[in-house]
Amino acid sequence: AAVPAGVLALLLGTLLWAPWQALHGAPLVELSGDQDFQLFLHKNLEFTRKIKGDVAALQRVVCDIFQLCKEEELLLVRQDLGIVQVPLEQCHSRTFQAEACFSQIHDGLRAYHGSLAAVLELLPGHASLVETLQLDAANLSSNIQQQMEDLGLATVTYPTEGPGPLPTFSSSFHHQVGGFFILANFQRFLETAYRALRHLARL
Repeated sequence: AAVPAGVLALLLGTLLWAPWQALHGAPLVELSGDQDFQLFLHKNLEFTRKIKGDVAALQRVVCDIFQLCKEEELLLVRQDLGIVQVPLEQCHSRTFQAEACFSQIHDGLRAYHGSLAAVLELLPGHASLVETLQLDAANLSSNIQQQMEDLGLATVTYPTEGPGPLPTFSSSFHHQVGGFFILANFQRFLETAYRALRHLARL
């Protein structure tokens, strides 16, 4: 049975604010008893963990091949590249809405699916891993979209603040640094999404 959107929004609103502690009186029973929703959470927790592992593997490749390993050493170059973090603030906000958080995760995964094309160009010898990562990002995005529909949640469309067309890199070094930051940003994005799913799954 689908969980009423209002119940889900209220529940998530109490949970997804640091330090990830539920407030007293939250209507936990109705959602925690929904087996379909719990199955969705556990399945996609594992899926997100797998994607995080693949991103980490590509980060190690970039470190090994290009000696780009430490973000703080590259911040000045980053300013020239126009690569920004995909927004996910709706998963932390005190005014959390389920539609907003899930929509941002869904849209962010689609954005990173596109951004990974730059990584694919950068690492042709690891094309199979990058393509698998793109496929997994697309599938996780689809899973979230389907769950939103099952719960009767509307997709929220935000003004495009995240990555548009891929940046044009002026040099091979800028391309390398761009790939480094795309992966670093994607890893941070996945960490936030993972924490949200994990905390709900512990109810």
